[in-house]
Amino acid sequence: MMSNGEQILLTMIIPVVLLLGLSLTSFVNVGGDTQAERIDLVVPGVIALAIMSSAFTAQAIATGFDRRSEAIKFLGTTPLSRTGLLTAKIAAVSVIQVVQLIVLAAIGLLVGWRPEGPWPLALLYVILGTAAFTALGLALAGVLRAEITLAAANALYLLMLLAGGIVIPPSELPGPLAAVSSAFPSAGLADGLRLTLSGIGSDGVLAALILLLWTGVGALLVRRTFRWTS
Repeated sequence: MMSNGEQILLTMIIPVVLLLGLSLTSFVNVGGDTQAERIDLVVPGVIALAIMSSAFTAQAIATGFDRRSEAIKFLGTTPLSRTGLLTAKIAAVSVIQVVQLIVLAAIGLLVGWRPEGPWPLALLYVILGTAAFTALGLALAGVLRAEITLAAANALYLLMLLAGGIVIPPSELPGPLAAVSSAFPSAGLADGLRLTLSGIGSDGVLAALILLLWTGVGALLVRRTFRWTS
C-alpha cells in the first residue's frame, strides 16, 4: 500500500518538479516559441497531471490494497452501492485537489504564468477530469489483484504523462500518435485546461466530450465489474 510519503511524491512533488523544470528549461519541446508561451502550455498540463495522479493512480493503488486487506469488504454488506462508492471517492479526491490546485497555480504565477482564458470554465474540466479518472482508477482496482493494479496504474500513469497530451500537446506530436493521444482522457483534460486557463486551443467541446465518454465508460465498468474483495 502507498505510504503518505509516496502519495505526496505522486500527487504533489512530481507535478511541482515538472512544472518548474518544463517552465524554466527548454530541454523538452513542449511547444511555444517564447518562454511565456511555453509556461502557458506547461502549467495547465501539469495541473492535469496532478489531477490524474490523485484521482487515477493514487486511488487505483489505494483501492487495490484496500480490497486485498478486506478493508472495504464490509461496505459490500451495507446499502452503499458501487455507484455510491465511486461518488464518495470523487468527493474525497476533490478535497485533495483543492490543495493541489492552489499550490500549482501559485507556483505557476511565480514563474510567469498569466491566465488569459475563461478560467472559471476550468472548474468544469477539473470536475469532469476528476470523475473520469476516479472512475477509471476504481474500475482498474476493482478487478485486478493489488500487485497487478500497482504495476498497471503506474504504467498507465507514465504512458499518459509521456504520450497522453499532458507534457506535449497532441498538436505537437507526429500525425498517427497525435490522433491516438487526442483520445486519451489525459489529453481531453489537458486540452480543456489549456483553453480555459491560457487561452490556447479552440475545441473545448471535444475535450469535454472525451472526458464525459471516459467517465461513462469507467462508471459502467465500476457498476458491472467492481468486486469488494480480491
